[in-house]
Amino acid sequence: MAALPPNHFLALPRPDVHFTPAVGTPDTSTLAAHDFDVDTRTGFMPPQPPLARLPAEWESWEATLDDGLASKLQLSDRADVSAEDRAKTERWRSHVRNLPIISIAGLKSSELLLRRAHHVLAWVMHLFVHTTPQSETTINIPPPITVPLLQVSAQLQLPPVLTYSDDVLYNWAYKTPPENPFLTAPALDNLRCLTLFTGTRDEEEFYLTSARIELRGVEALSIMRSIMDEAFVGDTIALRRITTYLGALAGVIAELSQILGTLRQGCDPHIFYNDIRPWFKGADSDTRGRKWVFEGIERDPTLEQPAELSGPSAGQSTLVHALDIFLGVDRYSHSLFSTHGAARSTATLGAASGTPAVPFLTRMQSYMPRHHRTFLRHLAGSPRPLRALVENAGNAPLRAAYDGAVKALKEFRDEHVRIVALYILVPSKREGKEGGPKGTGGTDAFQFVKGVRDQTAGALLGEGR
Repeated sequence: MAALPPNHFLALPRPDVHFTPAVGTPDTSTLAAHDFDVDTRTGFMPPQPPLARLPAEWESWEATLDDGLASKLQLSDRADVSAEDRAKTERWRSHVRNLPIISIAGLKSSELLLRRAHHVLAWVMHLFVHTTPQSETTINIPPPITVPLLQVSAQLQLPPVLTYSDDVLYNWAYKTPPENPFLTAPALDNLRCLTLFTGTRDEEEFYLTSARIELRGVEALSIMRSIMDEAFVGDTIALRRITTYLGALAGVIAELSQILGTLRQGCDPHIFYNDIRPWFKGADSDTRGRKWVFEGIERDPTLEQPAELSGPSAGQSTLVHALDIFLGVDRYSHSLFSTHGAARSTATLGAASGTPAVPFLTRMQSYMPRHHRTFLRHLAGSPRPLRALVENAGNAPLRAAYDGAVKALKEFRDEHVRIVALYILVPSKREGKEGGPKGTGGTDAFQFVKGVRDQTAGALLGEGR
């Protein structure tokens, strides 16, 4: 495991999440501050490959995951599971139930160890959940997984479920180690995944497409930082520079759309829908509405049954949220609350229920690493927001450049709509499933991403607006 500088915030003693405040004061003077865990080379991806294995004390977790993946366990809702496969699955599930409950005390001093522990335990839990026989009316997660996973999740302030950070941000390694890994960003074609449910290239490309978007998005973060610096000056020269920077930002976002489109080349929609996607569904995507019960919680009085558990989703990408917030379109794009019918606005749902609704994309921020959530709050709290500056400047080229960046973001979402249609909507219709197909985050996938795309388009200023 690569050593961190002694003054790096991830190397500082971790606070007890229940009793003591955080150590140190975050440096929030720059969008690349280490206290946000944002790197100038890799953005929201870690600057070095994530830890690939826990120390010996927690080897039983690693070995259990290895065994589950090597056994090619079959999803319990498949009709073609053989008796031999069922017996093999039950042997593995019995092994999980009989694991010892291992203390996480030795993990608390290291953010990197905790991340790996969350990754391994959440992956084991999803294997266990999605091999639960269909005859069982609830999904009971045994104490050897429940207790350490909930404890690790509390330390990280993450839900006890697979998240985007588990299958994208902290799920990569180099194919070939570079000569100077501390000086250069990872090459987009030199990445591989650490963990895969199916072991297929299709699944690996699904995760790596998002990883490549994150890495290419580093330039967008740099441009955003430059724009914020110029916004503090705000004179004629600064506005001219912001106009140029916004053109560059639109170009980077267009490249993100192109990378998203490459998913078609490496991931087959049929394989994704039937063989990959079911493994990382969350509790709110269970087709039978079965409750996930975390057994053994009474062993630790600080633990509680989770109220909701969505699976990993592109909506958990801090990069995309950062673009929304920076361009000031989040009040449009984040206003939708997904339901079992169509996507509806927060205002509509709030009026209907009498209580404030939490938009889906806002809710997804609780599934992000906590330092990245802090980054978004810092970005949203800028005293000189870009959109207000553009609206008040009376500068036609600046306004056009701003709309160009918003249009590029809208076109990124056009591509996302096409991907969801190809990978979720079409396969679900081919299988004759009723109702709107749900995404792994629990949303009615197609209607929701289409609604977010349309709302983003509504943020365009236009010439006379």
